[in-house]
Amino acid sequence: MPQSTVKSSGRSLLKAEIHLHLEGAAHPDLVRRLAARHGTNLDAFMRDDGSYIWSDFTTFLQCWDRVAAVISTPEDYADLVEDYLLRNASEGCFYTEMFLSPDHVALLGMSYDDLLEGVVEGYNRARDKSAADGFPIDARFIITCVRHMGPEKAVGVAKAIAARPHPLVTGFGMGGDERMHSQKAFKPAFNIAHEAGLICTTHAGEFAGPQSVIDALDHLPVKRIGHGVRSIEDKDLIKRLVDEEIVLEVCPHSNVSLGLYPDLASHPIKKLMDSGVLTTLSSDDPPFFSATIGKDYDALQALYGWDDMVMEGFTRRSLEAAFVDDTTRNSLLSRLKTV
Repeated sequence: MPQSTVKSSGRSLLKAEIHLHLEGAAHPDLVRRLAARHGTNLDAFMRDDGSYIWSDFTTFLQCWDRVAAVISTPEDYADLVEDYLLRNASEGCFYTEMFLSPDHVALLGMSYDDLLEGVVEGYNRARDKSAADGFPIDARFIITCVRHMGPEKAVGVAKAIAARPHPLVTGFGMGGDERMHSQKAFKPAFNIAHEAGLICTTHAGEFAGPQSVIDALDHLPVKRIGHGVRSIEDKDLIKRLVDEEIVLEVCPHSNVSLGLYPDLASHPIKKLMDSGVLTTLSSDDPPFFSATIGKDYDALQALYGWDDMVMEGFTRRSLEAAFVDDTTRNSLLSRLKTV
């Protein structure tokens, strides 16, 4: 179905997402406000129409860093979290998990405590406003190490969060350039986080292929895989994902925009589902890909003609895989229509 015929489901279809890089979720309007606050010139990485300037995965990472550098104080992070969660709520998304990087904010002179101060303030404001609007939302934070900063940095991040637990910080993961280092090299960091009670995920099976997913499952205590779509290239891996009930955090528009697949019709999400793999939908770094969580849901529903029950299945799987306690999970699941 042509994209022009896709009608937004809005709040009529409840949504959830569990793979989102917080700085990569900064809407251009917000970035302009923060740039004005700090006197930052945006010409090097943002066009007049608000689109971000990049052309491939390497330049995407560079542009991401430039956008993220505009978000440089706890107040900025509070504004970002509030803005994103309320935008999500307008599209019917009532649960979101966000990746946070202490190593990134350290480059800006911020501490982990500064970061927490900001994101918790933003969460509280968004939660209160959405509840007052009659559409209560919830969120959790996953602390990530940055792969291209190396395994030793990752250990430092894991030790820091293990020493300062917070009820909204429930997970540990790894982002960054998947082409650098091995999954196994980060085992010490993941073990520290896991032993501290954090649930783990890692990016794999995006640019590095199916072997990176195998390595993650072999060496890291992960319950989910970020992206993981290249798993479709290995039948034995598909069987393992099904047998071990590993959840894939699938981000279709991200995968297409970054050149893994030429279009949504070529994306393997349906093949993964047909093979019995547990798949979810998330938006990754949405404004970089002209996407939103609502767009991901709506475009796939239009492409395959799936009914609302199928689409709600993505939401249900996201909530079942969410890094929350059982009481919170049951409360979130109770809001879904289907049994």
